[in-house]
Amino acid sequence: MSFKINTLFSKDIAIMPENYRKIVLASNNAGKIREINNLLNQQKFQVLPQKDFTKEEAIEDGLSFVENAIKKARFACKASGLPAIADDSGIEVDALNGAPGIYSARFAGESATDQENLEKLLTDLKGIEDKNRTARFQCVMVFMRHANDPTPIICQGSWEGRILKTPQGNNGFGYDPIFFVPEDNCSSAELSADRKNELSHRGKALKLMTTALSRIF
Repeated sequence: MSFKINTLFSKDIAIMPENYRKIVLASNNAGKIREINNLLNQQKFQVLPQKDFTKEEAIEDGLSFVENAIKKARFACKASGLPAIADDSGIEVDALNGAPGIYSARFAGESATDQENLEKLLTDLKGIEDKNRTARFQCVMVFMRHANDPTPIICQGSWEGRILKTPQGNNGFGYDPIFFVPEDNCSSAELSADRKNELSHRGKALKLMTTALSRIF
């Protein structure tokens, strides 16, 4: 993991101290917003959801997590006139040559639900032995000061595990119920929110991001 320098808040905390800096989170994914908000709530940032400024979303036509994260951050900056954080994340499965990768959120189709994506992955891995079901979550997180920022901060985190044959647990979202976490001998969906933040790809990327932001502000 390394960083390169070159949340929806509920209504009861909408009024923030003046020394809090406003940042737009370039996502309308409720699960992702909740996770990032949990990780940032100790920092002096007021995180605003992108939907407060626009109903549109960035076109994610990049060929890598980095490209898509930058596209999303730039779009959020343009829509809000504020600095923005965006992440692009997904799961890579070795037996599928890294798929679904950047297409994780739409693996089963453009309008696919989390359950449909999960079921497609299990179908594609049918008959694959446990030892060959290795996988990892990847997250690239980008911070841009403005839409024309030539030196965005880029942080990356990964989380190693393997794909289970049946879902386990009710926490988390996306592929969490079928992602086995060796450190805790359970699925990601069976972890507490705090424990997941310690281990997850997004947690690792955001910790690097907060360190980088503290140096700037």
